[in-house]
Amino acid sequence: MNLVTDRWLAVTRQDGSECKIAPWQIAETENPVVEVNVPRTDFKGALYQWLVGLLQTTLAPEDDEEWYELWEESPSETSLQQAFSSVASAFELVSDDGPAFLQDFDLPEAEQKPISALLIEAPGSKTLKDNLDHFIKGYTVSEMCESCAATALFTLQTNAPSGGSGHRVGLRGGGPLTTLVLPEAPSASLWQKLWLNVLTHEDYGPECQNLADIFPWLGKTRLSDKSGQSTQPSDTHPLQMYWGMPRRIRLLKNKTTGNCSLCGAQDETLFNAFTTKNYGVNYEGLWLHPLTPYRKDPKNKNPPLSLKGQQGGLGYRHWLGLCLTDADNGNGAAEVVQRWQERANYFREIAEAGMRLWCFGFDMDNMKARCWYEHQMPLIKVDENYRDAFVDLVGQLMIAAKDTVSLLRTQVKTAWFSRPKDAKGDISMIDQAFWQKTESAFYQHLHTLAVLPEDTSDLPAKVAKQWVELLSKTATEQFHFWVLEGDIEDRDMKRIIGSRRLLSSKLKTLKSLKPLWQLASTLEEEQAKPEVA
Repeated sequence: MNLVTDRWLAVTRQDGSECKIAPWQIAETENPVVEVNVPRTDFKGALYQWLVGLLQTTLAPEDDEEWYELWEESPSETSLQQAFSSVASAFELVSDDGPAFLQDFDLPEAEQKPISALLIEAPGSKTLKDNLDHFIKGYTVSEMCESCAATALFTLQTNAPSGGSGHRVGLRGGGPLTTLVLPEAPSASLWQKLWLNVLTHEDYGPECQNLADIFPWLGKTRLSDKSGQSTQPSDTHPLQMYWGMPRRIRLLKNKTTGNCSLCGAQDETLFNAFTTKNYGVNYEGLWLHPLTPYRKDPKNKNPPLSLKGQQGGLGYRHWLGLCLTDADNGNGAAEVVQRWQERANYFREIAEAGMRLWCFGFDMDNMKARCWYEHQMPLIKVDENYRDAFVDLVGQLMIAAKDTVSLLRTQVKTAWFSRPKDAKGDISMIDQAFWQKTESAFYQHLHTLAVLPEDTSDLPAKVAKQWVELLSKTATEQFHFWVLEGDIEDRDMKRIIGSRRLLSSKLKTLKSLKPLWQLASTLEEEQAKPEVA
């Protein structure tokens, strides 16, 4: 199967019908494609990245004007087919005597593994041997069809976590966050969703003279063993960021016709195993993937680090760092998000229709996948001259919320335990509940702040009042829920009452909350003044 020319991509069209298409059909205008169909959520994120990478590699516009023209009128099937065909030789899934998609060019004396090991959360061989696969069972995926095998392979290579000695992590580090700009409209076509994340030639480097510099599987692997070498950005073309290949893998097909263990589809070509070997491409140096946000060292002593999935999931507490910039933590939005903020000032009719940010990624503990997280949040257009002030105002709301949830967590632990500092265990559910309860209000305030005059420097009193009262009310309610709900027979009520009083007191005196309470008080005084006849 060739991933560029064959019909293997399962999709849903605007009328709700489902079918399989070739990638060059994503821009059809009659009954357009609106979504990809996959058996796993991480596969959906991977296919979006795969398609964005294909467009970036073969159809990058010269400048923003050409980008806008292709947004307004998508390319014909013929022109898209011609563009994709220019790299078709790199997308053969199986090849007995030549390059194969994302697979090692030459892999002798390799270890054989079951096909299920392509899945990031699959238990390792030692876990299976020791019968420790209690929560994620092994051997549940015995065979994959061509579509699922290709998607699983790309998912692993682009997210590759630590895999043991010499099994390299992905180009962005293990389990990176990915952020994609999407239209707000539910009816938006897949083409529009993808095209928002494509950069121009001006953004993204010169023409490539050697396809192996983009697709590393077209040539011999740059080994990273003792006699090998690392791979720096200067060693390849920048587009290899979309096609990183840290793992040495070769798929083994089973000629028996059957059903895929993941999607259930019948296929004449199934894969039940692959071979693998360590010391593949070791990406080092300043690689900045355009779809990933990064944390920068404020002292510039260390290179930026890609943001990763983390325990507790994703939410509005990450909004600044994912959509603009969070100076306190050094987090900055992905290049495609920054580029959209710039485009939004020129293509206002697109921006005014509304955009959202889709962020997703694995929470990895070295080789162990703890969870898959994804979240969507509004991507708000802010005029360039007002952006710094807007970030400062939003930062005030965010710091107040973070301080409040920290206080809540501390007082809940104090109510639960006589020695709270010695208490161990995961209590992230307290934070998660608080963030969820206050999320919708935060986004409402964002929209209010975004349309203020560009010379605004102070938080509006009405916003401050509503926000600080919500934080205080939510913290109090959550304290009651976590401490008093259920059987309290063995609880120390004296300790609980003391914690509750301290919570109430500190909600008025926290450094980040005091200015908000003062603004709220000012507003109340203004409202209480009698009207002058």
